[in-house]
Amino acid sequence: MCGIVGYIGNEQAADILLKGLKKLEYRGYDSAGIALVGNEGIDLYKEQGRIAVLEEAVGTEAPGTIGIGHTRWATHGPPSRLNAHPHQSTSERFTIVHNGVIENYNELKKEFLQDVKLISDTDTEVIVQIVEHFVNEGLSTEDAFRRTLSVLEGSYATALIDNDDSDVIYVGKNKSPLLIGVGNGVNVIASDAMAMLHVTKEFMEIMDGEIVVLTQNNVKVKTLDGHPVSRDTFTTDIDESDTEKGTYSHFMLKEIDEQPFVIRNIIQKYQDESGDIKLDENIRAAINDTDRIYIIAAGTSYHAGLVGKEMLEKVAKKPVEVHIASEFLYNEPLLSSNPLFIFISQSGETADSRGVLVNAKKNGYRSITITNVPGSTLSREADFTLHTYAGPEIAVASTKAYTAQMAVFSILAMDSARAQEIQTDFNAIQELSLIANAMEVLCDQKDVMEQIARDYLLETRNCFFIGRSMDYSVVQEGALKLKEISYIQAEGFAGGELKHGTIALIEDGTPVIAVTTQKATNLNIRGNVREVEARGANACIISTEDTKQDGDRIVLPTINELMTPLVSVIPLQLISYYAALHRGCDVDKPRNLAKSVTVE
Repeated sequence: MCGIVGYIGNEQAADILLKGLKKLEYRGYDSAGIALVGNEGIDLYKEQGRIAVLEEAVGTEAPGTIGIGHTRWATHGPPSRLNAHPHQSTSERFTIVHNGVIENYNELKKEFLQDVKLISDTDTEVIVQIVEHFVNEGLSTEDAFRRTLSVLEGSYATALIDNDDSDVIYVGKNKSPLLIGVGNGVNVIASDAMAMLHVTKEFMEIMDGEIVVLTQNNVKVKTLDGHPVSRDTFTTDIDESDTEKGTYSHFMLKEIDEQPFVIRNIIQKYQDESGDIKLDENIRAAINDTDRIYIIAAGTSYHAGLVGKEMLEKVAKKPVEVHIASEFLYNEPLLSSNPLFIFISQSGETADSRGVLVNAKKNGYRSITITNVPGSTLSREADFTLHTYAGPEIAVASTKAYTAQMAVFSILAMDSARAQEIQTDFNAIQELSLIANAMEVLCDQKDVMEQIARDYLLETRNCFFIGRSMDYSVVQEGALKLKEISYIQAEGFAGGELKHGTIALIEDGTPVIAVTTQKATNLNIRGNVREVEARGANACIISTEDTKQDGDRIVLPTINELMTPLVSVIPLQLISYYAALHRGCDVDKPRNLAKSVTVE
């Protein structure tokens, strides 16, 4: 979602902030801005649209070695220059950037700002005006900032500059991600470490309900009631080159191609010298002691959870439920007597999932986070973390994080089965090695996938995906990939449900992509294909060596049926990529979407 950067040091801040904002473009945004401490006060630059538009407005001579920047994704008020951040108080003394949603901003306006004319539609302007209100009542800037944050309800990551004391940046956080970057004679602020890797690799976490008083040479962390906090820094192992496209035209294509490497990386990280699975004993105990596992996720991670359920139930014999985080948060089902929660999130910052985690912790339930970002909020707050080791994923449409999540589930299922002494010939490590090879084979067939996109998807307004059993989980992900980057109305259906209503939507030429990798349901799904073809559908079948028939457009290498989702999704990712590319869509940054959904 929105992104924040800040800089206080000796170099010109404008270029550093703009570069940081570019690194945050993947999060999704509709406007951007920076504020610089200039020679005669705060210089404000705000523009609707891409960072390139803002960059042109700032120019090459903007002075100032201190500044804050922001990319906005509209929540209060439409995308516009007026609603873009940073926002200023009426006197222009205070300037602020903010991520999150202030739930009680209307009540705060009535209580504190009845005589203040607001110029934007945002909840953020309310924050900076309240800071000025408390300063006018006699509080220092730091005390006014703390007092303001204490009356806010909702989520925020925020940074404030006081033009009367411009050598300080005030920072606060609650429920929204924010890090402090520490350097030699320089300190920075970032929603994501990737944004400031060009300045430092040493960072400090900020916890909810804390503020930071940041100067060029000092970082003071305090609670909202003023008590000092001591915390060590950590060094990130992210390489700045990992966040570049290199020779690829899009991050999405680069990340699809990286999946074989990711799978091999996971094998290395979760395998000891003797070839056995290497897993925290406490995680193993948590899995095996529970009477029911509740997987909580959203979007692509939810689809990975559906596959994870199959793995845990069929291999480890553990009952599993999979829930959409935003639904579970406000409609919690009747839980078992000894539940275990597994949260799946690429970013580790998904707000709805965190809400469920907070409630689970209050009730004393154990929790595991599967995430690509160690040190993220979900990772810090859950009892245990399983890292997916996928490396930075920049494209909004998740690809390598999805397959990495499923790979980790396979290792978890195998480890649990062995610990319970369940007899099984399932060997996740061996299967993952085969999968990495199969992924490479499919990634080398880009011309085939591109031709399918041309044959089926360039002129259509809709597309249906069908599958059964585990293939049903995969086609849901395939439909999501297509709709989010090509804007084609796409839905994934269980094949057997077609005749219960959906087949009414089939018209002449309607594209239907069928995935059949499970021998038990192969003939059933082919029957479904005949049904839609009889009504004019243009069907494309993806099968395996074990399920293939003449006329299938793609035949996947043979692997264990339980692991086929890691391979069968590759053609769906590539077909979606080429459909979006040839329809002229912004592949990496589709409209209206954010990479990390950090507000409910």
